[in-house]
Amino acid sequence: MIAAGEVIERPASVVKELMENSLDAGATNINVYVEDGGRNLIAVTDNGCGMEADDLALAFEAHATSKLSTSADLLNISTMGFRGEALASIASVAKVSIVSRCKDKIEANKLEIDCGEKESVRPCSGDTGTTIEVRNLFYKLPARRKFLKTANTEITHIVEQFTRIALARTDVGLALSHNKKELYRLNAGESVRERIAKLFNADLAGSLLELQSSERDMKLTAMIGRPDSGRANSKFQYFFLNGRFIRDKFLLHAVKEAYRGLIEPDKFPTIFMFLQMPAQNFDVNVHPTKIEVRFDNSNLVYSQVLGVVREKLLSIDIDVHASLPKTGYAPFGEQNENKQRVADAMAAFFNNNKSSGTSQRHFDFSNVARRSDSQAVAAREDFYSNPQTQSFSPAQEYLQIHDSYIVAQADDGFLIIDQHALHERIMYEELCRRLASDGSGKLQSQKLLIPETFEPTSAQLDVINNNKDLLDRLGIELEPFGPGIFAVQGFPTLLNKVRPMEFITDLLDILCDSVGKVDSERLLHKILDMAACKAAVKAGQKLSRAEIAQLLADKQTIERAARCPHGRPTVIKFGLAELEKQFKRT
Repeated sequence: MIAAGEVIERPASVVKELMENSLDAGATNINVYVEDGGRNLIAVTDNGCGMEADDLALAFEAHATSKLSTSADLLNISTMGFRGEALASIASVAKVSIVSRCKDKIEANKLEIDCGEKESVRPCSGDTGTTIEVRNLFYKLPARRKFLKTANTEITHIVEQFTRIALARTDVGLALSHNKKELYRLNAGESVRERIAKLFNADLAGSLLELQSSERDMKLTAMIGRPDSGRANSKFQYFFLNGRFIRDKFLLHAVKEAYRGLIEPDKFPTIFMFLQMPAQNFDVNVHPTKIEVRFDNSNLVYSQVLGVVREKLLSIDIDVHASLPKTGYAPFGEQNENKQRVADAMAAFFNNNKSSGTSQRHFDFSNVARRSDSQAVAAREDFYSNPQTQSFSPAQEYLQIHDSYIVAQADDGFLIIDQHALHERIMYEELCRRLASDGSGKLQSQKLLIPETFEPTSAQLDVINNNKDLLDRLGIELEPFGPGIFAVQGFPTLLNKVRPMEFITDLLDILCDSVGKVDSERLLHKILDMAACKAAVKAGQKLSRAEIAQLLADKQTIERAARCPHGRPTVIKFGLAELEKQFKRT
């Protein structure tokens, strides 16, 4: 009735199962030690209730479990594990040694198993609780061991499993070490916010909003990110049900809907949500890893999550345009007059603020649209790199409406242009062109006057080390700045109006999410998509006549101008015949 066919996929699977067993044993302190990403050794020590000799002999039998008394208990699961498959599965693919002692016993008991070959239980010395060591995972299964990833990749998966348990059980002290180096030490009784600060970073923890509600036997508490702190992927979305990490499509969709209209479409909100409800109101016996659940009343769960998150977002003082870059931001320290002239020209084109005490620069674009492609590219390069002060005489009629759209006259009607989408395409093509045209294949970079620092997670540190060539090609310099600290030392000159730390955060999210999924070229263009989006003018940004003219001129010279890099249309065309029909002129 409880057979699940538990499969140990990688070292992280072992860590998860052993830590959950420790929690079910009532442990208040759990230490995890790993060597070589878990391939050589995984050791978990707890101060739980321990096992007697008879139970120890049965613990590794297939389908055996001490967590259920009768079959009726399957309908009221209150433990992290219950099927009894994990220990037998682990022991069948590795060397296992376990020492366990009950609190009221003077001696411990030890059992050793080598890929299913079990020895007799024998007495030994040991502390109260249980210590289990799993060595040489898959050593008799070379085909499966071959497909294990590098130690850095495997420890990243272990850290993720450790993080999920640490967030759910703040009442338990936890520690994780790898190759004799302590990665985390978490004290019992810490708050969720304190755990987030230690597991991720203090800035993230400090920016989260708290909310809670209780309705019809369902209690909800959560910490959510502000809409302007959206991430490039969903890895910062954690949901827990009665202390168990879960993934549920209803919860994910409810959160997405709650943020709808308040966050960019391609962004994912940060959320740590904890649900509590009676065990009989859901079923966890639907997936071997117990990561999926089935709610008896999924509509209630959906509506409550959507309602409480949306209500919180609408109740705070938040500006829907708050995520726009502050136009006065200037990350680069210019060294000479020529560089200052470049910065001034870039500000004149991209910046919607008027610089006090500085005369407005104007540029002549009246002939750009009639030039050949090569001439237009040269003109655009000249504009970006070394603009000259000229007088501007408008040669085309256009109008900016709502500081977001440009209405321009065409030969047989008129165009409505999304200024952000069009400029996003222009910036993307410019980034690609510079990468292709530069002999080194790199974007030009410039040192930051004041380096910006951050604390990378273990996963982020892994992708930084594994993507140094890519970062160098993008003109990004990330260097160690102290214990656990990195600094942004250099940044692409073409993105000088983008906040470096905001860009780096999204870049690392993309790199973490793309590990083993996309090739290097696809990854590069995915990053360029994001860079173009951040560098482009935004909806709600007022443009000068020169800026509008340059956008329209560039539209005539770039490829795929009808679509932004994400596939959205940049222009909608209205024919004159259709317009006359609407006014009953035909």
